Amino acid sequence: MNYHTKILSSLTLAAACALTAAGQTMTYADCVDYASAHNITLRKLDVARQKSLNTLSESKAQWEPTLDFSTTHTVGNTPWADGTKNTYNSSYALGAGWTVWDGGRRSAAIKRDRLQLSIDSLDTGDAFRTVETEILQAYINILYAGENVEVCRLAVELSRAQAERAKALMESGKLSRVDYTQLQSQYEQDRYSLVSAEGSYNSSRMELKQILEMGIGNDLHLAPVIISDSEITATLPPIEESYDLALATDTRLKSLDLTYKSADYDISIAKAGRMPQISLSAGVGTGYYAPGGAFGTSLKQGFNENIGLTVKIPILDKRATKTAVTAARLQQVDAELDIENRRTELSRLVENWYIDTRSAQARYLAAQSQLEAASLNNELCNERFSLGYVNTVELMSAHNDYVEASRSLLQARYMALLGIKMIEYYRTATITL
Repeated sequence: MNYHTKILSSLTLAAACALTAAGQTMTYADCVDYASAHNITLRKLDVARQKSLNTLSESKAQWEPTLDFSTTHTVGNTPWADGTKNTYNSSYALGAGWTVWDGGRRSAAIKRDRLQLSIDSLDTGDAFRTVETEILQAYINILYAGENVEVCRLAVELSRAQAERAKALMESGKLSRVDYTQLQSQYEQDRYSLVSAEGSYNSSRMELKQILEMGIGNDLHLAPVIISDSEITATLPPIEESYDLALATDTRLKSLDLTYKSADYDISIAKAGRMPQISLSAGVGTGYYAPGGAFGTSLKQGFNENIGLTVKIPILDKRATKTAVTAARLQQVDAELDIENRRTELSRLVENWYIDTRSAQARYLAAQSQLEAASLNNELCNERFSLGYVNTVELMSAHNDYVEASRSLLQARYMALLGIKMIEYYRTATITL
């Protein structure tokens, strides 16, 4: 194990201790499971799916007949009539109706609403994919911020030891006050960097809590992730293959395809406005009039039955049908453009992740050599300083180079990890961390 690998291992272990110091830890999978149950966007989309299910039930019910009962009661008064001045009239009717043919509107509506239910499920899946990637980026950002805190903490310990050694050298007359002040200032600057790094770490945790819809009283601690050099520097799969897999696994593209098909049914529904409609009706009824005969006799004598057939043929509808058909066709064209736009967007996203990941891998390899050289130089400068061979400029320069090289390596490492995981996600629709 070389020197910079030892440093990375110690940083990872220290960051893991810091992350798991208190409270229950959460893995990436735990965060995804928590978000699936608490994320407001996902819950609202589930409500939308329930609404679509209710709409589908209503569309199916259009095939059922209607049945209703009605009764009317009327009291009349003719004060200056010669005969009876007060009358009472009542009627009772039971009517049924059923649409035999409506131009295929009901069948198309059911098929369209079934597709809409599938679209809503896919939209929920797409939103969940977005949440997964947001969690991934926030999770990796927290891991990076946690290790960066440890880099800053090690820098503080090193600069503190240097400042204490400088003070002893100054008191013995081997170091000027100016040199001591410079090293003390370096120590204070490293302390400030540590505070800033801790603030960034806490901000990153808060960002993840917001994605998970965690309340202010919840404390969030993440499980550490051990990453090997071979994983970071692994050769990426062919970009064309990744793009084809992204097209096959993208839920938004599947949703847009169904939206395009749904427009066919909207066109059919709109065209049904030109078709004749045939409906059946039937009813029974009776009534009572007073003054008159007995109530039962009146109901029996007034009993009647009816059955009817209605044919409605549209002739002029103020261009309503033509407008509806045109709107449905334009909606289909819009859906087709959305599909084309999504394909282009996926191409851009996949290519950008390949560019960023390859760049991060190259910077990681360069940062390894840079850190190894900076670590060796920093170690030699500290040994010379401890022996009294004082050169504060070289000492501070070596110290800053070492800290900067450590940060550069961490940044490239986690940027490469994020890119590798995102490419994996576009290929398989799953994230393992």
